[in-house]
Amino acid sequence: MKKKEKKPLWQWVIDPQVIEVIKLIHFYNHWTIPVTVGQNILTAIKPFINVICSAMILDRLISGAGAFAVMQVVYWMVALNLVCSLLISVLDWLMQSYLSLNSVSEQRFSEKALQLDYERMEQTDVRDMIRLHDQVKNIGGISNFLNSFGRIVKYLVSLVYAFVLILPFFFTETITEKGIVQWIFTSPLSGIILAATLSISIWCSIINFRKKQKAIEEDWESSLKFNRITAYFHFSIAKYQNGKDIRSYRLVDIYLKRFRECMEQLMIYLKKQTKLEEEYGGRIIFISQTAVTLFYIIVGTKALFGVITVGSILKYVNSLTSFYESFIGLLNDLTEMNIAALHLKCDTDFFSIKNKKYEGQIPVEKRDDNEYELEFKDVSFSYPGSEHKVLDHVSFHFKVGSKIALVGKNGAGKTTFIKLLCRLYDPTDGQILLNGIDIKKYDYREYQSLFSVVFQDFKLFSFELGENIASNVTYDEEQVWNCLKKAGLEDRVKKMKNGLQTVLYQTGNEGMEISGGEAQKIAIARALYKDAPVIILDEPTSALDPISEYEIYSKFDELVSNKTAIYISHRMSSCRFCNNIVVFDHGGICESGNHEELLAKKGLYYNMWQAQSQYYEEDQADAEKVKNYL
Repeated sequence: MKKKEKKPLWQWVIDPQVIEVIKLIHFYNHWTIPVTVGQNILTAIKPFINVICSAMILDRLISGAGAFAVMQVVYWMVALNLVCSLLISVLDWLMQSYLSLNSVSEQRFSEKALQLDYERMEQTDVRDMIRLHDQVKNIGGISNFLNSFGRIVKYLVSLVYAFVLILPFFFTETITEKGIVQWIFTSPLSGIILAATLSISIWCSIINFRKKQKAIEEDWESSLKFNRITAYFHFSIAKYQNGKDIRSYRLVDIYLKRFRECMEQLMIYLKKQTKLEEEYGGRIIFISQTAVTLFYIIVGTKALFGVITVGSILKYVNSLTSFYESFIGLLNDLTEMNIAALHLKCDTDFFSIKNKKYEGQIPVEKRDDNEYELEFKDVSFSYPGSEHKVLDHVSFHFKVGSKIALVGKNGAGKTTFIKLLCRLYDPTDGQILLNGIDIKKYDYREYQSLFSVVFQDFKLFSFELGENIASNVTYDEEQVWNCLKKAGLEDRVKKMKNGLQTVLYQTGNEGMEISGGEAQKIAIARALYKDAPVIILDEPTSALDPISEYEIYSKFDELVSNKTAIYISHRMSSCRFCNNIVVFDHGGICESGNHEELLAKKGLYYNMWQAQSQYYEEDQADAEKVKNYL
């Protein structure tokens, strides 16, 4: 039987995840933790200035000291309060003005996401971390943790100060003149009784605090599911593009039903939280109040026997009150901090992700003649977490300048082939070579600069139109207009009120909605602007009308010029302009050649052609009409 590993003593109170969150905050800003600690130390010290000075003033008044001696303490009390308040205000100003973590954490989180390999970003656990990050941010996130951490510092300092002020209580004079009762309350035995009471109450409170924290953590884990569902529905409703389908298919009832289910789960969760607070919080308060009552009895009795002064009574009572208020606050905030750290595990885990992709150092040779050779050499690939081979021992060789069409049934491996070529993923087995060298050895950014891709599920962003095309905030306007002209969108953009400065989509006050066909043309213009040696088009005309489609096909050679063009389509007729057609089936290449050669083989390509041939005459007639119209 495996021996159970012993936890360090501090882990009974502080979850190890707290240390990871503190490291994360330090990564965000090196000064945040020191300033928070300093601010809360001063906040903790300030009340004790008044406690000590008040006791000294009272003792001096009772002893008949002069006005000057009394006022001297008053001046010190006012001065120290003023200095503490000033320093606290300065540190608070620093926290609010320069050390705010909300914007910094979002910026760093976004930077990390943008720097992760595409392969990592596609993984379910990573996407869950990002979704959970948004949920945690909405309920306080890192601010909650930092607030609890700061209060814990304050409570710890208060406990130390209170204990130091209470310490003389244990070393008072022992009096035996009036019997056993007087001896018990003035001898060291009273201190032992008090210390034992304090120790027992602290230990019992810690046990209850740990049970409460464990119950809250279990509830948090169980609440994640309905939190995710609620977040999804909120996001879905807020996305105005979904409004047409929600109303057309009368999805309102489904949304309301799901919301009610989530709200019911939320109410159950909140009731359990309330019950936990009542049960465990009540126990802690009962234990602490019992100890406080005993201490008051001992302090009061010592004062009756004349062992301590009237001023000392004030000092001890205030110190004791501060001690237990700080102790209860410490336990509560330790719970809050540990729970906040648990919530922020998605952030610490996210920042601990390492990119797997090897980034080489060899620069890609810059060639004016675009003489590059690319080769798939016995390449196999399975997506992470799956044993199914999407590509199975694929070998293929081509030179830059050729026009290639990739065809095949859905799931045959065409898009995966492109992802590997662009090095969004690395092969599971085999190699991809550029000019005879494994592409892993090339500088990653330089290698990716060889490709301009229009994916079937391409995305445009709510930037200015010119910025979308150039993928940069600065760009050559003449070149952008030239790319728009080639993509067939120049006239449309000229009619827009702000031209190239038109913001796409309605995320701002002046955002503009565009059609699917217009978006596809902008994506093609973006690929042309990059001016890479290899241009890849995945169903590039799927959203275009017949006239626009004809324009793209009729100018295809002009668009790609001397570049390599890799074209993916399910329409066989649109592949005829390519000098090499590669047919994928079940993760491999089963045929390749030009249109006539593949028809002569009467294989898969021939069957696919025949299945669509009834539409070709109609397409050809439509094309003639379009040509005549133009």
